[in-house]
Amino acid sequence: MNIKTSSDLKYYVKQLGSSPYFFTRKTMQFFGDYMHNYGVRKTTIDTNYEKNVAVYELYRRRPVKHNLQDSAYFNSSTFQRVHKK
Repeated sequence: MNIKTSSDLKYYVKQLGSSPYFFTRKTMQFFGDYMHNYGVRKTTIDTNYEKNVAVYELYRRRPVKHNLQDSAYFNSSTFQRVHKK
């Protein structure tokens, strides 16, 4: 799998059925976000359960409503959403 854009990541997350609510129009509209505001990079993070987990980081290029600019992390093999420790 060659993921270069946020749309590529969205496709695989929806295909595997893990965290599909994250990319719904209603959810994104609630936060005032658009797909073109997201970027993707591959990195490793520590979670509560494991260390050095390979993930795709979905980061916001510009802050949205209420100055939100946090990143979301998706496991690079299962595409399930994981949270930083």
